[in-house]
Amino acid sequence: MNNFASDGWFKDEFHKRYAESAKEIGRFNLAVFGKTGVGKSTLVNAVFGAEVARTGIGEPVTKESTLYLHTSGFFGLLDTQGLEIGIEGDRVIRDLAKLIQERRRKPQSEQIHVAWYAVRFADRRFEDTEAAFVQKLADLGLPVVLVMTQVPTSPTGAYHPDAVEFAQQIDARGLPVHGARVYLTNAKADDFSGQQVHGLQELVDATFRCAPAGVEEALTAAQRVDLKRKQEQANTVIAGAATAAGAAGATPIPFSDAVVLVPIQLGMMARISAIYGIEVDKAAMASIAATAAATQAGRTVAGNLLKLVPGFGTVGGGAINATVAAGFTGAIGAAWSAVCIKLGEGKLRGVNGALDTESIRSLFLDELKNQISRLKLHAKEK
Repeated sequence: MNNFASDGWFKDEFHKRYAESAKEIGRFNLAVFGKTGVGKSTLVNAVFGAEVARTGIGEPVTKESTLYLHTSGFFGLLDTQGLEIGIEGDRVIRDLAKLIQERRRKPQSEQIHVAWYAVRFADRRFEDTEAAFVQKLADLGLPVVLVMTQVPTSPTGAYHPDAVEFAQQIDARGLPVHGARVYLTNAKADDFSGQQVHGLQELVDATFRCAPAGVEEALTAAQRVDLKRKQEQANTVIAGAATAAGAAGATPIPFSDAVVLVPIQLGMMARISAIYGIEVDKAAMASIAATAAATQAGRTVAGNLLKLVPGFGTVGGGAINATVAAGFTGAIGAAWSAVCIKLGEGKLRGVNGALDTESIRSLFLDELKNQISRLKLHAKEK
């Protein structure tokens, strides 16, 4: 696939394609509010990763503002860094109203998309000042998701009855929040008490439902909870690349020098990396290892596939059939998606923490062979 180019060229080109994808995907910006100590950072870390909500990161959005904006990759976090909402809520609302108004004139990736308001179960009290703050958030035009944190469950997964009663009391206020309810969560497991993480998928689903049109791909890339959404988005990218490769692959190009196909496949891999939230340098290094394996397999794979296509001979005939180009590109995409899933889970690393290129190469090639086997079977059935 890339044996006509150096690793340096490949890495630079991957960075370029990744940057293009990142610009197209944009950024999902979440505002998070709640009283001090309710577990906002823990909740954000559990859903979006630990890089963003780290204490001390972030800059005031304006001079003397109560609001701080943290950004990392496809996610932006707006918070108040420990202000007591009940005491300084009106000031926060004034700053937020100004910020929202200013950013509505900017690209969507610079706007604030959704607000979470967090309440801790252990407080067992939702004050009138908090209800007023949530109402004012909604009045600003922000979709608001109300979240209860640190909710304990029984061994069978049932919510603590006091949490259910507390939630009912909040719901009874009829606040203008998404779903007209509070979402019960626990963002951090506790081995001592046996408490497990729960409620995050439901929270993510709610956030997707109320987020404005146009930020779904950024939210998919930013969140770490819903792997299925990432896979579905990656499959959409793979299908588009396969179609483009099929159109390009009908021209007489020797497979090992498929200059037309490489940018398509490279762009596909970069965008899949972004969707899974893989940091660009890590993704670039892993892709070099993976595509080395693909290059070695490419000519043999294409030859075997072409033998199954009526009217075509072997690769030596000098033509890449559109079906083969599309099929092989789709197989590369699926194999790379499998690698990205493992990378996102923190796997495929050696004992020193560096990327295990041999494991990456092996996983990619095994998955590529599996995908090619499915293509062969499908071709025979036709």
